[in-house]
Amino acid sequence: MITSLDHIGIAVRDLDVSLELYMNIFNITDVHRETVEEQGVHIASFMVGNVRIELTAPVNETSPITKFLNTRGEGVHHLAFRSDALEDDLARLSDNNIRLINKDPVYGAHEMLIAFLHPTSTGGVLMELCTHSTRR
Repeated sequence: MITSLDHIGIAVRDLDVSLELYMNIFNITDVHRETVEEQGVHIASFMVGNVRIELTAPVNETSPITKFLNTRGEGVHHLAFRSDALEDDLARLSDNNIRLINKDPVYGAHEMLIAFLHPTSTGGVLMELCTHSTRR
């Protein structure tokens, strides 16, 4: 079951420049940095209240974030929702004609399993479902 908002993903071209801006805006110092090779991204994330903000930059020109940046520019990339039964949620959504980018969960940041829902079937919003993984 989908239980809560987990994070807001923001696509950025330069992680260091963007991180400096966000650190200044939110007056934060506690930042988690990670490279997720499976997704082709570098991330920097931090908490604002109960919501994680995840700045996401491409590892290289073949990263899906590169395509997004070239098409739409920097800004909100996705909303991620926590699931306590990810595979069940994906099956339910598929049965209800929600187009899945990931039919099976893949590895993401923060030791999470993730799956994206296609924005053509979610009102134009790229959505991610995520749950904690036992990997790593």
